Amino acid sequence: MAEQDVQSKVIEIIAEQAVLEPSDVKMTSTLEDLGIDSLGLVESIFSIEEAFDISVPFNANDPSESDFDITSVATIIAGIQGLIEKQTS
Repeated sequence: MAEQDVQSKVIEIIAEQAVLEPSDVKMTSTLEDLGIDSLGLVESIFSIEEAFDISVPFNANDPSESDFDITSVATIIAGIQGLIEKQTS
């Protein structure tokens, strides 16, 4: 899947969870900036896993202990691209 396609789909999922338009989601936005709480984060992760047929190594009980960086939209996209590349190699 092309990098731009991954980016667009992740932004679409995050925007839907935040009840925003995709154009309102910036690469530098944090989930907190977008008004996504912990439940919304978990729902977003499930949607991302389903959309890309991947398993995101995310610890919902202790996000700081996770290997998956959720500090911004850009880091989430980078992590997903890495998981997709790892899966296809």
